[in-house]
Amino acid sequence: MSANRGLSSLVSLATSMHSQPGVYAVLLGSGVSTGAGLLTGWGVVTELVARVAAASAPNDSSAVSAARADPELWWSQNGVGKLGYSSLLEQLAQSAAARQGLLAGFFEPGSDDETPVLQPSKAHRAIAELVRRGSVKVIVTTNFDRLMEQALDAVGVSAQVISRPEAVKGMAPLAHSRATVIKLHGDYRDLGTRNTPAELSDYPLEWTGLLDQVFDEYGLVVSGWSADWDVALVGALEQATSRRYPLYWDQRSSRGETAKRLLTGRGGIVLPASNADDLFGELVESLEALDRLSAPPLTTAMAVARLKRYLPDPVRRIDLYDLVMGIVDGVVDSIAAQSVSSLDGAEVTWQTVDDTIDSHVRSMHQLAPLLIEGVWHDPDGVHDRLWVDVVQRLVDAGAAFPLQSNQMLRSVRLIPALVAVAIVSITATKRNREGLLIAIATEVEGKTGLGLEQRANAAQVLHYQRLLADDWAKNLPRWVGTNGWVYPTSHLFTTKLRSFFAELMPDEEEFLAAYRGFEYRIGLIQEFTPGYHAIMSTSASGRGGARNPWWSCRYASRPSAGTRVHGSCSWMANSLSMRRSSPIGRS
Repeated sequence: MSANRGLSSLVSLATSMHSQPGVYAVLLGSGVSTGAGLLTGWGVVTELVARVAAASAPNDSSAVSAARADPELWWSQNGVGKLGYSSLLEQLAQSAAARQGLLAGFFEPGSDDETPVLQPSKAHRAIAELVRRGSVKVIVTTNFDRLMEQALDAVGVSAQVISRPEAVKGMAPLAHSRATVIKLHGDYRDLGTRNTPAELSDYPLEWTGLLDQVFDEYGLVVSGWSADWDVALVGALEQATSRRYPLYWDQRSSRGETAKRLLTGRGGIVLPASNADDLFGELVESLEALDRLSAPPLTTAMAVARLKRYLPDPVRRIDLYDLVMGIVDGVVDSIAAQSVSSLDGAEVTWQTVDDTIDSHVRSMHQLAPLLIEGVWHDPDGVHDRLWVDVVQRLVDAGAAFPLQSNQMLRSVRLIPALVAVAIVSITATKRNREGLLIAIATEVEGKTGLGLEQRANAAQVLHYQRLLADDWAKNLPRWVGTNGWVYPTSHLFTTKLRSFFAELMPDEEEFLAAYRGFEYRIGLIQEFTPGYHAIMSTSASGRGGARNPWWSCRYASRPSAGTRVHGSCSWMANSLSMRRSSPIGRS
């Protein structure tokens, strides 16, 4: 038995199983089913001894208590022979049919409504996941219950179940079956179950031949099996000569003398797990971590393809969330890595600011297509909360910065959030779902200054004059050699976002109209919500500009006598009123 030194043996098992999927089998005993509420073999013994005590002394209630407290002592004083699971069953039920009836109550709920239906444990579900992912193909079990089969069915795996020796001849080869469950002691509803010492001392040739193959061709992970009563199974393990793959055994069930002898004889390795639920749960988590580590970088095309598969499937909502937020994490990391001060302590130059702006826009190259495809293919707004969460995450990331930092470099950290708002809003508006635009702009909140107490909605936080004031934007080196722009910040973002919409809106004029519409709507929201009321300069009419939507709405919404309120302003006022009383995604 190898000592647990250096790396955890569970780590060794996970890396081996990950690099060689399908070469390990699992051997399960009754300890695996305890998490589902089933008794272990000794638990069944204790309950049966209590029943014997009750039947033997019906008027002595203390006898039952004594039997449950120390079944071995009570049996030594009142029973016959050595107490054990198999020997006790043999004395209580002399035939297979009688034993089946005696054990059924331990595996099936009672007839009353209060007795819960037994469900697979966490260990059963984790093992089923190992099978689904191809890490395990063979399950050998001494259990009579059907919880393992139920767990496999739940993950969509149809396994061949072999519960009688005579079925071995007609089974599909182990290597050709996605999953094989070998129930050595039968099914509890089957009269062929094996329980007594005579039945467990020797296996039919079909069983021994199949076990020889499993122990020769597969590594073995043993859990919940103590090896105390199954003489034939112990013999099969001892006579297996192959050592091509190691044997692992969980710490809790490998404490007995027989188990220690098997571990020593096969050079087995003890797994540090207190129970089967923890063992297999941690094993699945380790394998999933190795999957992420070894997976090739997710290309934008692959990410979009996955998103389109996940969107219409309600079962894949978590997968969709993880996919999108995993890419958001990359943008957040990029924001955090971007310096907010000169690295050498020198003065921050306009070229540094210009390069930083480009870097923040580039960080959205993978997320932007996902947002466009996600919102476009979600016409009913089923996933609107996800798009709101994306923007909130980017706003939070952009607003997190050291207090000692350059004001311009600090402000442009919110560019990814503005890009996300613009992309979601333009796509949603194109889909006639302006309610999502309003939700993004008003429900997301962030800091508006150095003080944590200063907060406003996204429309205010991402105001052009906060991110890149026109006076700053006019100094960017990118404008050298031009006559400049009246509204450079608006022109900058119009130009930067154009490439993201090349497929959805290939026509230049269509995109420009869509972007101007976005600016107009955001301007209206800025007017109708508390916050930073400065003119949001836009290039609505090219380099000369037109009256700003915020500005026109401000004057139209404060008319002199006989002047009508601007239609867009009244639309926005009504929309914001509806938003306050409507759930997300409904305009």
